[in-house]
Amino acid sequence: MKLIIKIFLMGCLWIPSFLASAEVVPEDPLQSVMWEFVYKTHLQTHPVQFDPQVEVITPERAENSMQFPVSVEWTGEEEVVKMVLLADLNPIIKVMTYFPHEARPSFAARIKIQQGSPIRGAVLTVDGVWHVNGRYVDASGGGCTAPSVAKSLVAWENHYGELRAAVWPGQSDYDRLRFMVMHPMDTGLADGIPRFIIEHVDVRDATDDRLLAKMELHEPVSENPFISLDLKHTQNGYKLYLRDDSGTQMEGVIDSSASPLKTVSTE
Repeated sequence: MKLIIKIFLMGCLWIPSFLASAEVVPEDPLQSVMWEFVYKTHLQTHPVQFDPQVEVITPERAENSMQFPVSVEWTGEEEVVKMVLLADLNPIIKVMTYFPHEARPSFAARIKIQQGSPIRGAVLTVDGVWHVNGRYVDASGGGCTAPSVAKSLVAWENHYGELRAAVWPGQSDYDRLRFMVMHPMDTGLADGIPRFIIEHVDVRDATDDRLLAKMELHEPVSENPFISLDLKHTQNGYKLYLRDDSGTQMEGVIDSSASPLKTVSTE
């Protein structure tokens, strides 16, 4: 009898401790059925707050699910460690990660959308907080599982890795760098077509090779990635380093006055 009472009392002490350690998932303003998974998979390492200072700009509907434009900008005062673009209902949720370093905490890109989905920007600031915002985008879908259009073109290999870029003077001390690289960005989800994507992008000062910004790209980035960044102005121009999952490295030097979009030197 004493043993039963002891076990009961131990259980009463253990249950509150268990409940206290249970993870409380922040309530999602977009009411996504995937939010809990997105949170636990990509954001759980830091506190999360939904914040309008993260501006996510997209069309309301994806007319082309393989080339959908998205821009994310942090308008707050806190310094940014990294920015992540997420698409809840894509088969691969994480689209890209951006480390601004000496750049404005903003970027624009074209992505693939598999179906109507919340599109989120998440900004990690130096105080260790994820600031999250987003919007629901309607889409007919299929962007992630459709084969690349680029490979259907004759002799597409002749243009593989070709880089085009331009720089426009901007406000304050920042210029807009826009670049496109010819690459199929195969997700590996289309039948019989293996994964083949650009994974890393570094933007450096063309003279001293100082790192200005870097990106990690994932499968939902569109084929022939088209990306815009706001970088601190330099008279030296910029150098792009890109590497895909085959180990191929593509490099290009962009003059700080290169406009409009044009093919740049590649190595």
